[in-house]
Amino acid sequence: MLQKYIGIILVGIFGFFKGVNGENTLCLKSEIVLKKPGNAAIVYPLNAASDEEGICPAHWPATDILPVEIVRRVTGNSGTQKLVVTLTAHQDVYFHFSQRLVLPFRQDSCLFYLPGFWYRRNLRSPENTPSFRLSRHWTVREDRLSAPLTGIWDEQSGGYTAVLRTGNFGQDALTTHKEGEVILSGETSVGHTGFAEDNGRTTVVFGFPFAESPYTYLRKLTLAPAVKAFQYLQKGESVRLEWIICQGQASDYSDFIKQLWEYSYDTYQPVPLENSYTVQEVKAVLSQYFRQSLVEDYALKYYSGAHLRTADCQPNGVAEVGFIGRTLLNAYNAMEYGEEQSDRGLQTDARKVFDSYLTEGFTAEGLLREFVNFSEGTEEDCYSIRRQSEGAYALLYYLRHEKDRGKECKEGEKRVSILLDRFLHLQNADGSFPRKFRKDGSLLDKSGGSTPSAVLPLVMGYRYFGDSRYLKAAQRSLVYLEKELISRSDYFSSTLDANCEDKEASLYASTAAWYMALVSRGKERRHYADLSRQAAYFALSWYYLWDVPFARGQMLGDIGLKSRGWGNVSVENNHIDVFVFEFADVLRWLAREYEEPRFKNFADVISSSMVQLLPYKEHLCGIAKEGYYPEVVQHTCWDYGKNGKGFYNNIFAPGWTVASLWELLTPGRAEKFLQKKK
Repeated sequence: MLQKYIGIILVGIFGFFKGVNGENTLCLKSEIVLKKPGNAAIVYPLNAASDEEGICPAHWPATDILPVEIVRRVTGNSGTQKLVVTLTAHQDVYFHFSQRLVLPFRQDSCLFYLPGFWYRRNLRSPENTPSFRLSRHWTVREDRLSAPLTGIWDEQSGGYTAVLRTGNFGQDALTTHKEGEVILSGETSVGHTGFAEDNGRTTVVFGFPFAESPYTYLRKLTLAPAVKAFQYLQKGESVRLEWIICQGQASDYSDFIKQLWEYSYDTYQPVPLENSYTVQEVKAVLSQYFRQSLVEDYALKYYSGAHLRTADCQPNGVAEVGFIGRTLLNAYNAMEYGEEQSDRGLQTDARKVFDSYLTEGFTAEGLLREFVNFSEGTEEDCYSIRRQSEGAYALLYYLRHEKDRGKECKEGEKRVSILLDRFLHLQNADGSFPRKFRKDGSLLDKSGGSTPSAVLPLVMGYRYFGDSRYLKAAQRSLVYLEKELISRSDYFSSTLDANCEDKEASLYASTAAWYMALVSRGKERRHYADLSRQAAYFALSWYYLWDVPFARGQMLGDIGLKSRGWGNVSVENNHIDVFVFEFADVLRWLAREYEEPRFKNFADVISSSMVQLLPYKEHLCGIAKEGYYPEVVQHTCWDYGKNGKGFYNNIFAPGWTVASLWELLTPGRAEKFLQKKK
């Protein structure tokens, strides 16, 4: 009976692992925590004596004190070791098992990596999000991460250690509470991982089932008390747990991320999903969004796609040029598709959008009217380089389309050239662009994290207008990106609804360098290609290499969602989405340039996986209308405000999701555009 174990603590000795080349011994500490329902859990540190090789196979037999037999086996060499732990219950128990691998690195000299969640020390993140400012130790549930691992790189020695969970990840269980000691309603595959400090040395923390400390990240900017889960193990049943411990040397943090992404990719080996959708079938469904979302009641005609309710998808008066609305890119996609399908209705509607924005969509100062709420009669007076760039990008595609068909669009060309000239005035001497500003040019956020988004329309503008000023501005931006973002491995604040480390900063940086490579030659071209590849690894690190499990009753699991190929968003907004746009084109180009098949293969994974939630009749995936592709896909114990893991938030923005998938399924656009001369 568990009452017998109260107050009994075993003396904690630890086993040893050899470091690289037999040096820098790593110490492994283990413990099991047992809980009797209705009582506080009890921690039992576990003894382990190392063998002559120093790689610590261990066997903790069941006793009157310990009702679980635990066997640990270690195989492999000093660079890569496989750790297998088997727990067998000799009585019915509720257990939690955890280990700490104490590294030879000082905590103060280390940078950390939990893919899709933690980069360096997360010091770009605001208050009430996980960061080194709040604590020097963090443990998180594995399904927060694009790969279930923790990696730690020591700046002084260049050495790194990573612990990766392997095995079967097929199931999850519901809990009635999100904090404290919680007993799972069934079996889960979700463990925990993270890092801590041990007498000044850094440690990797890992175990099963999940735990989060010192806080759990509940929703946007909301931390809650720690949580520790306990799984029931019936007498005679066993649980097998597997991890890989790998070590190596990296020249810098960027090289560390590159090596770990490649190792993770090779370990989890994600393959494309087999689905029956063709590109034309997906576009046919997505085009229903174009047909249903057009709003013509105001001076600006637009596709309603920002801040809609999943329950009805009804327009709300919000017209947004870029970011989550993407109305101009949707107009271009609808027009092009309408021509391919000989659908005059789609063509006519799309031209209404462009005509209205070219006549009513600019301020007197020449900026695009980014965000207008016609229902409330309000208009944002805060402008962003990102939305301005995304609007200019779509307009340039439209102008090229018209010119190729022999149609004059002098007024449109004038509008866009004035807008790009405004870019030149906004650009700082170091090549950066302010993140947010007012129409008079005064700055609201001088941060340069959104700078790469401006490169795309500048390069396009150079090619379309033949104006070298735009190319020189883009070149200056790449100098800034190389110095401040790429060489420092510091990608931040590209998304507008968060201010932290995020996927889109690295994705845009990689795409921007790719654009520059496409219009360059020789050594300059190779230099931009190298920058694109370096940033691409960081962007890739946000994309899931594995399929997180869901519990029964969680809609995403019930309809069979596989998370591989989907990208986490940011430290601040901890959900997955289909933000990809041109990135698959970048990956395939890099695959050819560097003979790197992983890039091409993973682009195929992305392309197959991101269409899973395609909403059509009898397969609406929790969305009220066909073609309105979901976002805020909540894959872990976090919510954007409503519903939690396995569901969506009740508010979503199909404007950008439709645009992103459409570009994913329309390869070669940028290369085709940039190959043409004025």
